[in-house]
Amino acid sequence: MTFSVAIAGASGYAGGELLRLLAGHAEFEVTTVTAHSNAGAMLTSVHPHLRDYAHLQLVETTPENLAGHDVVFLALPHGASGAISAQLPADTLVVDCGADHRLDSKADWDAFYGGEYAGAWAYGIPELVVGGFDATKKSQPAKQRDALAGTKRIAAPGCNASAVSLALAPGLAVGLLLPGGVTATLAVGPSGAGKAARVDLLASEIMGSANPYAVGHTHRHIPEILQNMRKALVSDASEPSLTMTPVIVPMARGILAVVTAEVAPGVTAASLHAAYALAYGDERFVNLLPLDEFPRSGDTLGANTCLVGLNLDEKTGRATIVTALDNLTKGTAGAAIQSANVALGLPEGMGLSVNGVAP
Repeated sequence: MTFSVAIAGASGYAGGELLRLLAGHAEFEVTTVTAHSNAGAMLTSVHPHLRDYAHLQLVETTPENLAGHDVVFLALPHGASGAISAQLPADTLVVDCGADHRLDSKADWDAFYGGEYAGAWAYGIPELVVGGFDATKKSQPAKQRDALAGTKRIAAPGCNASAVSLALAPGLAVGLLLPGGVTATLAVGPSGAGKAARVDLLASEIMGSANPYAVGHTHRHIPEILQNMRKALVSDASEPSLTMTPVIVPMARGILAVVTAEVAPGVTAASLHAAYALAYGDERFVNLLPLDEFPRSGDTLGANTCLVGLNLDEKTGRATIVTALDNLTKGTAGAAIQSANVALGLPEGMGLSVNGVAP
């Protein structure tokens, strides 16, 4: 069966990445692409690298243009998806790549985004551990993919949130990592900020420089990460806390997250690595490296993979978890397509590759 697909916001970076990946999907056929200021232009005039779509013209982003498709991907700025999605048929699979439907808490939305709260949808990281599990019993933990099967509404994750949440969830779920005093420092490419022109993202501003931003408890992915941490924890665990510092670095795309957390008494490097191996050992798109080996952001370029490396400093009692992913692929568009595959009962990896591009 072939599913008809519409992409709203197709002229942006996330929309372009959706199109690139969907060109290789055996069951999804993109028939409609929409935009705002670029409406009326041919798609290849804004994405000249996407030659498979030379026949498509961008149209206005309206519910009428999006309705009538089996699957709709929304790649719109935050605050724009809620009103559009509310007017789409209930039997259409809608995947929001923006922030509008990620947060369970209206208070979190009001504090970090503002505007009308659109409600939470099923969260689109299939591999995310939810709920504690006993690693000594060698039983698989519960995963977020269980909530995606059969759903018609999916909130794709934030890219930084994916990198940090996948770094922490297995360790928190087995009680080996303590949820208080977690730190995360991320090197991120500017494509995560979208395609709109901004002075601080000009090449002359970022080339040859590493620029911190959203320092302190201000980054909009923080409540999303804390939400994921709470869902991973056993019920009697203390409230998680997180200090997160993203740093723009001169690479177009990619994230390298360095996450540290205190370990529980008696935790060894081997026991920590074994818990992550149990959680991620059968996952195609989240790959655990051998102990004390660490990924590079470039190893994931264009791939729907998150690579995970672990270290335990026995002197300080803190674990360091390093994750790498492509913010546009596994961090956004790849996660959206992977989650849509799960929702529709298709093979989870359809249209997605674990192979990156090098150099």
